[in-house]
Amino acid sequence: QVQLVESGGGLVQAGGSLTLSCAASGRTFSSYAMGWFRQAPGKEREFVAAIRWSGYSTYYADSVKGRFTISRDNAKNTVYLQMNSLKPEDTAVYYCAARRGVLTTHREEYDYWGQGTQVTVSS
Repeated sequence: QVQLVESGGGLVQAGGSLTLSCAASGRTFSSYAMGWFRQAPGKEREFVAAIRWSGYSTYYADSVKGRFTISRDNAKNTVYLQMNSLKPEDTAVYYCAARRGVLTTHREEYDYWGQGTQVTVSS
């Protein structure tokens, strides 16, 4: 069992930056692939970024590539999402998720989810 708690959301102006954190419980965190997803009002939850258990492989949605960076610190049981050059269309609730096995972009393949943190980007 893994419990995930996101933090770091807030209100930022367009062009600004935020760093989200996701703290995980459990001693086997380092064996999980981790992902970030987001959900805007009236829209489906969509993939943002994912990272392999080792941290050596990452994958990004085209909409955030070059602006967002996912990373992890297995010693701290934490995964991060550094978000730069934020746009109003990045406004959403951001969720982290965990799964055993390979990195994937499909939300239905993740086993554990956090409660989400709100990110609002003003124009």
